[in-house]
Amino acid sequence: MGTRGKIRRDSKRRVLRAGESVRADGKYQFKYYIEGKPYFVYSWKLEKTDKLPAGKKPCLSLREIEKQIGYDIETQADPLAKRMTVMQLVDRYLATKNGVKPSTLNNYAFVKNVLSNELLSTKKICDVRTSDAKLFLIKLQNDGKGYSTVKTVRGVLRPAFQMAVDDDLINKNPFGFELSGVVVNDSVTREAITKDEMRKFLKFIHDDNCYSKYYEAVYIFFHTGLRVSEFCGLTIKDIDLDRKILNIDHQLQRTSNMQYVIESTKTKAGTRKIPITNEVAECFRKIIENREPPRVEKFIDGYSGFLFFDRNGMPLVALHWEHRFRHMLTRYNEIYRKCLPKITPHVCRHTYCSIQAKSGMNPKTLQYLMGHSDIGVTLNVYTHLGFDDAAEEMERIQKAEEIREEIEPKEEVTQKIFKVV
Repeated sequence: MGTRGKIRRDSKRRVLRAGESVRADGKYQFKYYIEGKPYFVYSWKLEKTDKLPAGKKPCLSLREIEKQIGYDIETQADPLAKRMTVMQLVDRYLATKNGVKPSTLNNYAFVKNVLSNELLSTKKICDVRTSDAKLFLIKLQNDGKGYSTVKTVRGVLRPAFQMAVDDDLINKNPFGFELSGVVVNDSVTREAITKDEMRKFLKFIHDDNCYSKYYEAVYIFFHTGLRVSEFCGLTIKDIDLDRKILNIDHQLQRTSNMQYVIESTKTKAGTRKIPITNEVAECFRKIIENREPPRVEKFIDGYSGFLFFDRNGMPLVALHWEHRFRHMLTRYNEIYRKCLPKITPHVCRHTYCSIQAKSGMNPKTLQYLMGHSDIGVTLNVYTHLGFDDAAEEMERIQKAEEIREEIEPKEEVTQKIFKVV
């Protein structure tokens, strides 16, 4: 007689449901189908209340697993998606990122390249625990990766795993922890230089036969706080010398494949109009007067009229200015006994920010001029101020108070004497 319709039971005489069975080793098994293909799940327990056999690792009961699978199937979710690898998850996440900037695409490619050499990339997302994520980031730093690299990699993995959580593929984001408590921030902070160092550097450039042609540009870097890509993207139309205003609404970038592109500013706050001083306006005037454009004006994404060009007639980009600053600083330090610290276009920006902060500029005003989206970034500059800065500020406030007291008339105080009776 066949077994069709026969009631099957386990060793405890419990009735087994369709698809359930008990293997020879006592392990419970459930068989289910997706698009006609069979799949299997296993557990040492049938029900949640069952005792775990001695020496076996804790696990969900078979019927708890069945419930999860049933939920996935009912909601049209693919239960096998939980078995995708970390790299597959990253690819899935990046596929949702449309319309990103070329520089962002380069960062994504960089992260994938880092992951491709790590065992974590082949691990199933359902098997990644918080401790695995922390140990992975620690390993990256121990292998010589800088803090910024670790932060960039985590910046992709964290939202990718959050997408898996939102898709109900996993219950918890293993990368949802604060990075500061796991890896050491050993990145070198770009320090501002002093006013005296800035003056010495500018005077050297102004007087040098070779580098004097860059004086106006370097002066502008120090006195506007522009990002180097914003400066490179400036066109003649963006410079209003009559009203002394710079219009900052784009930046010029060159991709890794040497393609020139116009991008929006780094953040929405980066789009701004900057008032400039008479000295800065004069520098722009000289640059425009001495501008040597190519025979055919270059158009990049509809923009033309750039200020500086290379030997091929293409606009200068950030890398060009970084090289120029490095050569100028090297030359200075070869001549003078007292060397200057590292100076780059971004150090110029940081120096401008620091000088304005020390002068007492309102932080919100400085935030606008710098194009910072977060006031915290601007306020970090104020945390660099030390004892000497505090002493100068107190002295300034005291002098202002003394002047105010001299100007304001003093009220006469009269005292009435009462006779005690």
